[in-house]
Parts: sequence; structure tokens; C-alpha cells
Amino acid sequence: MTLVLPEADWLARERDHVERMRAWTVPHQERRARGEKHPVLDFLFSYYSYRPAHLERWQPGPGVVLAGDAARRFLDRKGYVETADGVCLDPSGFTESKARTAEFVRRLLTATASRAPRLSCFGLHEWAMVYREPADRVRHAQLPLRLGSPGTDAVVESLDIRCGHFDAFRFFTGPARPRNQLTPTRETQVELEQPGCLHANMDLFKWGYKLDPFVGAELIADCFLLAADIRELDMRASPYDLSGFGYAPVRIETAEGRAEYARAQAEFARRAAPLRTRLIAHCEELLTSSR
Repeated sequence: MTLVLPEADWLARERDHVERMRAWTVPHQERRARGEKHPVLDFLFSYYSYRPAHLERWQPGPGVVLAGDAARRFLDRKGYVETADGVCLDPSGFTESKARTAEFVRRLLTATASRAPRLSCFGLHEWAMVYREPADRVRHAQLPLRLGSPGTDAVVESLDIRCGHFDAFRFFTGPARPRNQLTPTRETQVELEQPGCLHANMDLFKWGYKLDPFVGAELIADCFLLAADIRELDMRASPYDLSGFGYAPVRIETAEGRAEYARAQAEFARRAAPLRTRLIAHCEELLTSSR
């Protein structure tokens, strides 16, 4: 079923989206112009490959026709066509490659949603990424370690590591890998991802933009904002001293800190669940309409 959006309606949505995203993209671009690195926020634009200009750009997603003369500027973008009612995405742009991506995303997110959140990892993946690593090879070498290298290594050795997220595990140092109770691979990703994992929940942003432009901008933005909030906890619970950037640590080396982390992790799992459901439903609609 096709929805025709009056020009005033979609222009208002576009303005709201641009304002919402520029609160993040403009400071990032200003820092980059000054040559400043931000150990927390840069991740949202470097690890994730969705460019700031794309994040700001509003798009309606499939099955939506934009009415009015202003909609004709969408014809300058790849994949839009004009109809009697206005401008919309060309359904033929949903290629076999996009369909394979949608099928994988649906399978991964459905499997993840079927599991209970596991809240016992305590963010040790970031510690495992610096375990026994020479100071000049640490990922954020410009930041001091709160406990120093010996103290950081001692925390890793005193706690069980249960990371099931491949894209975190692949950054573990060599000595840290055997300490993990799991050995996640790309092939076991669907089997292992679970809804308590911070990185699995941040990755909802990635799975949304992988289907661009066949996902509406507001859903991608919702996933981005969740990822931004999660990234803060991810780094506050890390071994790095972020006090110079205004972040108080979550001291997972203590019982109180681990309890604080688990509470925050549970809240992020709760917030991520409806976004995961929306993405699954969206993939199902895309796949059904393409058959």
C-alpha cells in the first residue's frame, strides 16, 4: 500500500530530522576540522561507515510518495522516480544484493530477539583489547589507563570474560583471546548474538543504514541515538581515564561498578527491543514486496 505525504507534512519531518541529527554531525565535523580526536564519539562516525551527510539526509523509505513541487529535488538522488502523485523510491532499486542483506538482517535480529539478555559480561571486551598490550599499541594511546597496565591486566585475569560478539572479539589482544569463554566467528554470529550485548544493540544502527535508502531516516536516526548513548557506557566502563572529557568511570573492577553496569545494560536491552522489532518487520515487508 502506498502512502502519499502532502508537501507540508514531509517538509516538516525533513526539518525535524535534519535538526535532530545536526546536533551530532556539526560538532563532529567541527572537531575534525580542528584536528581533535574524541575517544567516545568518533566511533559513531569511524567504526560505523554512515557519513555525517547521509545521517543528516532525510528519506521517506519505500512505499511513500512525496507530493508537491519540492519533491522533485529527490530526483537528483539515485533511485527515485516521478509518478502521477509525486516522487518515490523506485522499487526496482531493491536489488538482489539488498534482498540478501535484508534476509541476513532479519535472520540475525530475529535470532537475537529470541534470547534472554545476558548481563554478565561487564564490558570486559574493552579491557581485553588492551590486555598485555605495549603502551604504544593501545587503541586509545592518547588516554591513560585508570589502573595502569599492571592493574588493567590484573582485572582481566580476575574476572571471567564472556564476549559473544565477533566484532568486539576480533579486536582482543592475542593473550586475551584464550581467556574468553566463547570463540565467536562471523559464521557463528547468528547463533551467539544476544540482546544484552552493548555492541549488538549499537549495531542496530548499522543494520538500518545497510538497507539505505530502503529504510526511513527516522528509524535510522532512532538507532543512531541509541548507539550514541550505549557508546558512552561502553567507554565509561572501559579501562581508560576519560575524566578529561567529562566522563565519570563505571568501575567494573568493583562489585558496585559491575552492578551499575548490569543495570544500565538491562535498560539498553529494553530500549533496543522495539527498534529491533521495527527493523525485523521492515525487512519482512521489503522481502515480501520484492517477491
